[in-house]
Order: sequence, then structure tokens, then C-alpha cells
Amino acid sequence: MADGKVKEVKMGRGRAMGPRPKLENPMGTLKRMISYSFGAYKIQIILVFVGIIVSVLCQARGTLFTKELIDKYIVPLTQSENPDFTDLKGEIFTMAIVYAVGIAFIYLYNKLMIYISQGTLKKLRVDLFRHMERLPIKYFDTHSHGDIMSVYTNDVDTLRQLIGQSIPQLFSSVITIVVVFACMLITSVPLTVVTLIMTTVTLFVSKKVAGKSGGFFISQQKSLGAVNGYIEEMMEGQKVVKVFCHEEKSLERFYELNEELYQNAKKANQFVNILGPINAQIGNLSYVVCAVVGGILAIYEVPFFQMLSLGSLASFLTFNKSFNMPINQVSQQFNSVIMALAGAERVFKLMDEKPETDEGYVTLVNAKYENGTLTETKERTGIWAWKHYHKADDTTTYVELKGDVVFDDVDFGYTEEKMVLHNIDLFATPGQKIAFVGSTGAGKTTITNLINRFYDIQDGKIRYDGININKIKKDDLRRSLGIVLQETNLFTGTVRDNIKYGKLDATEEEVIAAAKLANAHGFISRLPQGYDTMLTANGASLSQGQRQLLAIARAAIADPPVLILDEATSSIDTRTEKLVQAGMDRLMKGRTTFVIAHRLSTIQNSDCIIVLEKGKIIERGNHEELLEAKGKYYSLYTGNQIGM
Repeated sequence: MADGKVKEVKMGRGRAMGPRPKLENPMGTLKRMISYSFGAYKIQIILVFVGIIVSVLCQARGTLFTKELIDKYIVPLTQSENPDFTDLKGEIFTMAIVYAVGIAFIYLYNKLMIYISQGTLKKLRVDLFRHMERLPIKYFDTHSHGDIMSVYTNDVDTLRQLIGQSIPQLFSSVITIVVVFACMLITSVPLTVVTLIMTTVTLFVSKKVAGKSGGFFISQQKSLGAVNGYIEEMMEGQKVVKVFCHEEKSLERFYELNEELYQNAKKANQFVNILGPINAQIGNLSYVVCAVVGGILAIYEVPFFQMLSLGSLASFLTFNKSFNMPINQVSQQFNSVIMALAGAERVFKLMDEKPETDEGYVTLVNAKYENGTLTETKERTGIWAWKHYHKADDTTTYVELKGDVVFDDVDFGYTEEKMVLHNIDLFATPGQKIAFVGSTGAGKTTITNLINRFYDIQDGKIRYDGININKIKKDDLRRSLGIVLQETNLFTGTVRDNIKYGKLDATEEEVIAAAKLANAHGFISRLPQGYDTMLTANGASLSQGQRQLLAIARAAIADPPVLILDEATSSIDTRTEKLVQAGMDRLMKGRTTFVIAHRLSTIQNSDCIIVLEKGKIIERGNHEELLEAKGKYYSLYTGNQIGM
């Protein structure tokens, strides 16, 4: 690209016009959406339906008044020198009231629909977020975060159109068609037959034209999710993109995704957009045919047909417009309905994702010793215990939380086809520091993910204080663990809020003590507002080292008996690392600690160093023992001070 410009990628028609996806269960999705929204607003929905029915009846009554006005007052005016208009004033006043009632009910049900639609979307977002929080880590590891965000924004917003406009419009159209059809039959059967013939043509054309766009609306929503996912990915990796000068390559890929979205959106909307004008013209043709046929019936005496009055003809032509209008409106709502169903399908697909299962029944409680026996208490004593109910003999035992962790012949794989860990046997007694070293992909982080049950093992057992962790409730298990990850995550809020994330009810003294323990108090004090300094964008105003210090302070304030450090100092410079290491040593004192080593120099004082290779433990021992063995650890330590 010698000209320095990114060449826009042109998508071939084959790709855009490829096999179109179909809604898996459109009627089921629609019923589920209706029941979801209407279930919480039954009274309001009934009022909406009443409002629609009353407004349609008022409109029909107004049309019938046209017949009375022409036949009873206008025609006599042309035929008599002294027509009687005595009752006209009362008729007009009555119709004014009828129209006023109709307008009032239209206002009422439209206002209620705003309340219902926005309330439903609010509930839907809450339910989505609540369910998302219950999904396993595996789901977020295998789905684009941008695509998930698209469900919350684009897909949920399509439902606003469905609930707030399309469904009321469809119901109003059905009521209008029924009421107007009855009025047409009363007015003129022959003209009703003519109208039905033209309506059949309209429905046939609508089915043919609109049917072509359905698959493209589904593709449009998926393409929109892909575009959002890519944008989110590029925003997070912008530094990497610029470092490797991949701006043009990124733009090329964006053009491809954006072009695919454009093609799907264009195909989806072009069919629907031509549907309205086509139906409008067929409706106009129906009006003209009825006017011609009606004029003949009004002027001439046609055998087997009753003559029409001018008032009846005028009313029927208005009914003809009223009958064709809702059919045209329904066709115009087709794109909104298809888009909403495609969006609803993606929303419900996320909501139907299997949540993280938890069959545990052992809970974590405050405890105290009375006469040498551990018992439960509501007071915070600093002693925690596992409350273990034994169903077999209907007894409850309490085991003090100390941090004794044992892996017994554990096998694990992220998929059944490919195992990552094989026959893992290890133990960590309370207060021990266990370090994992090995090449990338050896299984170091995987082991720590199993301790807090981010993933469940395929075979073997993991025991925590002698209890199978599958028996421990996940919330209680994770409450007993502290973890500092290599990648820090800070949330929008003050520095204090981010530290208190580890213990929401922490006092100011506990916050400062945790910060001092992590050697973070110094730099926090130098911030513009100290602990009240606002952090945004994952703490972008802080250095990587400072963000890591806050993550360590967050773990410290939780005061867990078991600590997991996943290369917690890998992003900190050597000078800062010395300060952090001193704080880390204080933090680890008396705690069972699992450390994933980045620099081997930081784990020399570990009680046990476990060397992993291809998911298997190949060496174990302390620093001196492993150096004497002159195996893998020896080659790592003497050949390269930084773990592979």
C-alpha cells in the first residue's frame, strides 16, 4: 500500500449472499418475550388492550357518522328547499365526545406502553447481569467480551421497539381489521369481497418480499456483535497495535467486518423498505376499484345487488383505507419484529447458558473455642471454621480453617479430548509457601484455577482442611482465598474503594494498614486526593507497578488463610519489586501461599518448589535440593534467571 492509505476491502456477493441463518424457534421466542414482559405488568397490559379497543371503536364510529352525515343531512340539502338540521348539532357534539374519548385512550395506552417497555428492558438487563455473574469463567474465556456487550446494548434495544411499538401496533391492527371488516360487511357485501381479493394480493406480495429479508436480519445482529467485539479487542490492545505498526492491518480487518455488517443490513432493509410502497400502491388500487364498483352500484340498479347510498359509499371507501392501512403497518413492522426476534434469540441464548453449578453444602462461619470445643458464633472472632453437616447421622462438625491443601492424583483438561494436568499429587500444610515453575503452558496457572474451582477436575480429589472442595460452597471457598493476578483489574471509584473491594466493610484503619503492608501507602499519599483519588479506565493514570500494589493491598485487606500469587510481581520494576517483596513476605507470613514464579530469585525461600512440564510434576523440593539434583530447575536457574 504505497500510497499510505488502507484499501477498503470489497466483499463479494457470494459472501454476503451465502446461506442465510434462520431463527431457531421464532414463535417460541416471541411467546417467551411476551410472557417475560407481560407477566410483570398484567394490569397495565389489560388497560393497554382496553385502550386500543376503545380507540378503534371510536374511529369506526366516526367513519359510520360520515354515512349519516351524507345520507341524512347533505343529500336532503340538495333535494329539499327546507332540510331539517335540528339534530345535526347534537350529532356533531356526540361525535366530538367520541373522538375525544378515542384520543384520550390513545394517549393512555401509549404512555402505559412506554412504562411497560422501559420497565421490561430494565428487568431484562438486571436478569441478564445477574445470570452473567453466575456463569463460569469458562464462558468468558470462550466468548468475545465485545459480543457479550452487544447483547446488552444492541440486542436489548431491538426489544424496546418490539415491546413499545410493534406488539401494540400488531394488536391494534388486528382489532382494527376485525372491527372494520364487520362494518364493511354491514355497509356493502360486494365491496367487501372486492377488498378481500385485493387484500389477498397484498398478503401474497408481503410474504414473498418480506420472507427474503428474515435471514439477513439475523446475520445483521451477529455481524454487529462481531464488529463490537473487534472494536473492544482493538481498544484493549491499542498499544500493541501501535508498537508493531499494525494500524493498517487492523483497519483492513475492520473493513471486512464492517462490510459484512453493511451487506447484511443492506439486504435486510432493502426488501423491507420496498414492501411499504408496494403495499401502499396495492392499497390505492383497492381503493380505486372499490370506488368504481361502488359508484356503479350507487348510480345503476345492478341485478342481484342492492343499490348503495352516497353515504354508504363514502363510508365504505374510508373503511377500505382503514382496512388496508393496518395490513401495510404490519408489513412495515416486519423488520422490527425480525430484528427483535433475532436480538431476543441472542439475549435468551445468553440467559439459557448453564450457570456455574454448586452442589457444595459445607459453609464458612465465624467460630470460637468453648471448653476446647469449636462452636459457631455470630460474633467476628478472627477464627473461621468449616461447618460440615453429615446427613448420614444428622450431625454437624466444625473444622477450623487453617489452609491445608492437598491434590490427590488430579487429572484435568479444559476439554475432555485434551488433558492439561496429569496425576498431580501435592500438599501444602498451613503456613507453607509453595512455588510453581515451568515453561509457558506447563499448567502452573491451571493448578491455581482448580484450587478456587474456576474449573472442576475430571479425576482425583482436592482437599481443603481435609474436606473435598466439591463439598464446599463456592462462595465460601473463594472467600477463604486471596488471589493476586498478573493482570490487574481496578474499578471505577476511589483508591479506597478499590482496596476495600477485598473487604467491603473494612475500616479506614484497615485500609491504610493493608496499603502499608503492600508498600502502597507511600505513593497513595502522594496522589492529588490521596485515598480519595478517583480511578477510571482500569487505573490508567497509575503505573503498572502502582496498579499491582493496589491489587496486593486488596488481597491483604481480605486477610485470607490461603494466598495465590499468579506472577504478581512480573510487571513491577526491580526497585519496586524489592519494596513489594518485603510487603509480600509480611503478607505471606502464617498463610498457605501458592506462588507462580516469574523471577526465580523471588522463590528461593519457598518451602517447596514444584517444577511442571507438559502438565506433569517432574521435580519437587526446596531451592537447595533442586540445585543439587541438577535437573530442570537447575538449568532454569543457572542458565536464565527468569523463568521460561
